[in-house]
Amino acid sequence: MKIRPGSIFTLILIFISNLTQAQSDTYLFSYFVDNGQDGLHFAYSKDGLKWEALKNGKSFLTPTVGKDKLMRDPCIIQGPDGTFHMVFTTSWTDKNVGYASSKDLIHWSEQKAVPVMEHEPAARNTWAPEIFYDDKKKNFIIYWATTIPGRHSEIKTSKAEDDYNHRIYYTTTKDFKTFSPTKMFFNPDFSVIDASILKKGSWYYMFLKNENPEPAEKNIRITKSKNAEGPYPVKVSPPLTGNYWAEGPTAVDINGSVYVYFDKYMDHRYGAIKSDDMQSWTDISDQVSFPKGIRHGTVFKVTDQVFKALRALE
Repeated sequence: MKIRPGSIFTLILIFISNLTQAQSDTYLFSYFVDNGQDGLHFAYSKDGLKWEALKNGKSFLTPTVGKDKLMRDPCIIQGPDGTFHMVFTTSWTDKNVGYASSKDLIHWSEQKAVPVMEHEPAARNTWAPEIFYDDKKKNFIIYWATTIPGRHSEIKTSKAEDDYNHRIYYTTTKDFKTFSPTKMFFNPDFSVIDASILKKGSWYYMFLKNENPEPAEKNIRITKSKNAEGPYPVKVSPPLTGNYWAEGPTAVDINGSVYVYFDKYMDHRYGAIKSDDMQSWTDISDQVSFPKGIRHGTVFKVTDQVFKALRALE
C-alpha cells in the first residue's frame, strides 16, 4: 500500500483536532441540595471525574409549583432543536411532575405541574422523574416511580419504609402541551425507583435501583431493550454497585467509556462505576469528586457557548 506524501501529517492533525475537541467537552451535572427547597444547582467537569459547583454553589432556579414547591431530582436533556427540557420532583406526596424548559439553562420558562397520576386516587407519590428523547418515534418519554397500594406484586416491607412498593410509569409527548395516557413502564417483582436510560449503539440501557427493604437491596441494576419505550426485560442484572446503598443513577458516554454516577446516600457522598463494554463494571468511586451536599441529578454534555455563559454568572 502506498502512502501519499503528507497523508501521515494529515492523520496527525486529525488526531490532534479530535484530542483537542475531547478535552474541550464540558459535562454538566444538575442536582439539588438538602430537601430541594432552593431549586436547581449545576456542577461541571471536563473529564468526568473532578466536578466543581457553578455559581459558587448557588441556585439557578427556584421551584414554584407543587404542594411543597420542591425541585428534587432535576433531570435535564437537550432536545433536537437545542431546547433544554427539565422534569423534577415537586413534593414527597404529589401526583404530578414538575416541568420547565430553557434555551440556555439561565432563562427558564414558566414552571408547570404535569398531572401524570391524578387519575389514580390511591397513588402515593411521583418520584424522581426522568426524561428521554426517543429518536425513533420522535417524541419525549417522561417516566417516574409511583406506589399504588395493592396494585403491584407484594414485597416484604416495613413501617420504617412506610410500606412503599414502587413501579415505573410513563407518558410521552411531542410538545409538552399534550401527553399520552399514563401507562406502566417497568414492572419487575421488586420495588423499583430511579430508572435512567442511556442509548449506546443500537441498545437502550436502563439503569435502576432495586429498592427492596427486607432483605435490603438498595443497589443499582441494569436491563436493556432495542426500543426506548421498551419493553425492558424484568430479569435484570446482578448488582453493579458494591456493598453500600446507592440510588439515583445517571449515565454518560465519555470517549467510548460509560460512567454511571450515583448517590451513596448513607455515606453522604457520590460514587461512580465505569465500563468499556457494558458488561464488566469497575468501581471508580475513589477517583471522583463532587461538590459537598450534592444530591440525585443528571449528567449531560453542553457546548462551550452554553458553558461560558453559565460561568459568566459567577
